[in-house]
Amino acid sequence: MRILSKTSAQSLLLGVAILTTSAIGSSALAQVDMAQKPVLVITNDAMPASAPPSVYGGGPMRVPEITPDQIASAAFFQGNETVVGNKIASLNNDLFALQSRVGSLATRLRDIEGGGRTLAATYYANVATINTQLQTGTTPGNPRLVQKLDTAQQSLDQLSNNVAGLNGLAVEIADAASVGAFLLETVRSTYNLSGAIEEDHSKLAQMEDQVNNAIITIDRLLNEVNDNITRTTAYLSTERNNLRTLSLAVTSGDLFGRSLANNPFSAAPASTLMQPAAYTQTAGMMPVPPQAMPSPAPTVSAGNRPLAKIRFDKANVEYEQPLYVAVQNALQKYPQARFELVAVHPTSGNAAQVAIESTKARRNAEKVLRNLTQMGLDMNQIDLSYAPMADARSSEVHLYIR
Repeated sequence: MRILSKTSAQSLLLGVAILTTSAIGSSALAQVDMAQKPVLVITNDAMPASAPPSVYGGGPMRVPEITPDQIASAAFFQGNETVVGNKIASLNNDLFALQSRVGSLATRLRDIEGGGRTLAATYYANVATINTQLQTGTTPGNPRLVQKLDTAQQSLDQLSNNVAGLNGLAVEIADAASVGAFLLETVRSTYNLSGAIEEDHSKLAQMEDQVNNAIITIDRLLNEVNDNITRTTAYLSTERNNLRTLSLAVTSGDLFGRSLANNPFSAAPASTLMQPAAYTQTAGMMPVPPQAMPSPAPTVSAGNRPLAKIRFDKANVEYEQPLYVAVQNALQKYPQARFELVAVHPTSGNAAQVAIESTKARRNAEKVLRNLTQMGLDMNQIDLSYAPMADARSSEVHLYIR
């Protein structure tokens, strides 16, 4: 037999109470119609589905076990589009553009350097041909040597164009260095942006290394360009002077000797052989006070008479033969003698005229110096100096023996 629950028992008592009240209130109903649905039903069938569920829910629930493979699985690291990721993509484009630009600049530098080597080889080949022909003997103004001289001059002019190209390249490399420094700062500041994933910071680290490598390459290119500019400029200055000397040798058909590349009179000191003339009082003349006495004009003292004095008072001065004779006689008497070549210029006129005459005197002295070396005189035996002379009317060159 089934035991009724508390709810069913309450329903049963309520039905009995209603039934008793009806029986007492109505004497006409003697019995209950059994055909109607009974209030209390006793049965062995299962409880209906509308019964409340169990309070304890059938026991504890088992949580699925989480393994390390599930945490480190590929699903966790699937690509996610982030703000930092989009920024990295933009920075990658800038980095690729910078690397391409650096490669282009390096290629242009190599091309300029290769062209410079070719031009230098051409120049020295022509100069060597001229020197060889002059050494073995040739005619004055030989057209073949003149052509070689023109080719050598063209090589130097093209090398000068290379210097202009190197200057422009240096400006572009400096601009690329600025772009690289800005890109590196942008990459480092991107680390601080919010909303990044682990892969974003890994890519930023790789990009930072690549930008640093590009900056190192740019710095090396800039240093190399500056070195090339300095070296080529000095080279051109020296070889232009050498070429001028070689041009004179081709004109005369003979080798002048040692190169005068460094402008020998540029650092020449003032001559100590030019002494001021002494003023003497003539009989019958009043003495002149020292403060009213004019500045003494420099002149040659009696003990320092020049071996040769050349006045350049006209266009073409024929001095080579007398100069050769004087130097030859001096060397026969004094084989170890030293010579001093003095460029003398007048002091009359304003400052500009004096400067012009001084330049002319130095150029004329350089011409005489070339002739002396052509005659076989060693450059180490010649000292160079300059001196003003008040009574000179044109530039002069004096040669003294010591």
